[in-house]
Amino acid sequence: LGARVEAVGREYAEAAEAARRFAAETGALSSHAYDHPLIAAGAGTLVEEILAARPSVTTLVVAVGGGGLFAGVAAAAAEHGLRVVAVEPRGSRALNAALGAGEPVDVPVESVAADSLGARRVSADALRWARADHVRSVLVADPDIVATRRRLWAEHRIAVEFGAATALAAPWFGAFRPAEGEEPCVVLCGANTDPADLSDAVADPAR
Repeated sequence: LGARVEAVGREYAEAAEAARRFAAETGALSSHAYDHPLIAAGAGTLVEEILAARPSVTTLVVAVGGGGLFAGVAAAAAEHGLRVVAVEPRGSRALNAALGAGEPVDVPVESVAADSLGARRVSADALRWARADHVRSVLVADPDIVATRRRLWAEHRIAVEFGAATALAAPWFGAFRPAEGEEPCVVLCGANTDPADLSDAVADPAR
């Protein structure tokens, strides 16, 4: 069948608008990257896998962009009585801003992790779940995200994109500190990255 790929704009909102127009003009099926209940539901199945491997987990730490992964994880976590820590870069904080405003709002997209967490506006479902009692929103700085990605490679030989490193930056740099008896599981979602710039991380994980 083949496919035609078009790179549009500098952030997801611009590409999504171009896709919407194309679908309207051609009758093509439109598939949103995160703002769809089935997208969230599919992401939420990872909670079952985590608990099957580690039943003692009490808290899930997950990065948030537009909120598809987060909404699915939060919904599944609620069924199992788990807490969720929603982590965003300070420069791309659509969920945190929506919580403050009481509704989804447009935010600047200015973060090293913007290529995967660069949603200008969070989904309504994500905001609904973020208001739940078992969810906490935290922010991390770009330098901490960069250092986390490099340390993860230097110490564990795991190469992830900056969006995935965002989640782990929260416990490693203090935005989230587990309470006594709490057992967190960090979701490292995303390896769309070029590992070439990780080659010197062994010598200096902070670089």
